[in-house]
Parts: sequence; C-alpha cells; structure tokens
Amino acid sequence: MIDIGFSKLALIGAVALIVIGPEKLPRVARTVGTLLGKAQRYVSDVKAEVNRSMELDELRKMKETVEGAAREVEHSIHSQTSAFEQDWADATRFDALGADSTASSMVVPAYRHPGKNWRLKRGTMPQWYKSRQGVRTKVQSGAARVARHRPSPRFY
Repeated sequence: MIDIGFSKLALIGAVALIVIGPEKLPRVARTVGTLLGKAQRYVSDVKAEVNRSMELDELRKMKETVEGAAREVEHSIHSQTSAFEQDWADATRFDALGADSTASSMVVPAYRHPGKNWRLKRGTMPQWYKSRQGVRTKVQSGAARVARHRPSPRFY
C-alpha cells in the first residue's frame, strides 16, 4: 500500500499550486475529490457484489446438501414402508391350512362413526339457561315465530 503522510500531502499540494496555479486549483481539487468519491463507491459496489456472489455460492452448496439429505430420507422411508407393507401382507394373509372355514367366511361390518347425540346434549342444558339464551324448546310454525317477534301495536 502507498504510505501517504501529512508531509507528502503538503508537498503534493505545493507542487500542484505551482504547476496548476492559484486560479484553477480549487476547481481541480473539487474534480479530483468527486473522482475519488466515485472510485470509492465503485470499489465498495464491487466488494458488495463479490460478497453477494460468495453468499449465493454458499447458499447453493447448502441447498444441495439439504436436498441430498432429503432424498436420502425419502429413499429410506420408501424402503421401510415397502418392507412394512410386505410384513403386513405376510401377517394378515390367511393360510389355507391354518384358517378355519368360519374365519374365512366371516364378514367384517363397515366402520360407522358413532356420531353425537344432539338431543341428549340439548336435554342436559338447564331450562333457565335455555329461556335466557332463547333456545326453542317447542316446535313453532314460521307464522307463529313471526307473530311472536312482531312489535305490538300501540294505540294512543
């Protein structure tokens, strides 16, 4: 690196004052300052771009390792599931020699969801709670419901 101290800067300034002259020196100094600023910004942009590309390469490598691990896990799961399915098929298969004739003709009923007994749930609520919440306890026709909620006529 170039070692520029205060004495060297003073020497460069004195030479520039003599060569360029006192009238043009401020304009030249401004131009040199703007060019140095642009050069510094360009160098910092290049550094940032290099850092971004290095991070991107690291992320790509990390992505490849994660994808490889995922493929290995998927392969092991598929191999284990196929082995499990084979074992399950072997365990659930009836041998013709060992199975009873009644066991092979036995019909297994289809699964039926137990459901919820909503009548029982409605019946467990206390009556005072039903009346406060407005739960209907008796069947009403639509016209009766409308008449119930119709405002009463007021005669003055």
